Amino acid sequence: MDFFLTTERLALRPFADTVADLDLVVELDGDPVVMRYITGGRPMTRAEVRAESFERMLRGGFWATHLRGTGEFIGWHCLRELPDGPAGSADLGYRLRRDAWGKGYATEGALALIEKGFGELGYAQITANTMSVNAGSRHVMEKCGLAHSRTYFEDWPYPVEGDEHGDVEYVLTREEWLAARR
Repeated sequence: MDFFLTTERLALRPFADTVADLDLVVELDGDPVVMRYITGGRPMTRAEVRAESFERMLRGGFWATHLRGTGEFIGWHCLRELPDGPAGSADLGYRLRRDAWGKGYATEGALALIEKGFGELGYAQITANTMSVNAGSRHVMEKCGLAHSRTYFEDWPYPVEGDEHGDVEYVLTREEWLAARR
């Protein structure tokens, strides 16, 4: 298997346009608990996953995340340039299966992507976004060195409990990353 990057416990590889990879994402996005802060807990159908997320994943910047020891799929991580974002900026994200929560996998994969993004890929800034009430995701961002930069409100297609508190953006610049490494 061709991996984009590996860490002590994880292996990240590009998604392939296969039924097997689509099935992995359908299973992940079919869990109401995983989808709590995305669709308000409504599982995504296979057709929705194919049209709304899997096609985007195939265009790049998203990696299937597996445990190195077993090869088990636990979710995905992403680091991708946004077409409407500032030049030299990339967006960081992750979504893991419920049984992979609380084990440090989101942080481990995110830290590896941040290092690759600022190092090899030469980004100037990395951002990450989540709902204001998503304490778990916010904690991962903070552990990775990103800092809250703003709270904003958008109209999303799915009502989610807590959306009245808005969304938050976290940011880390290359200079801040380099300073923290000293």
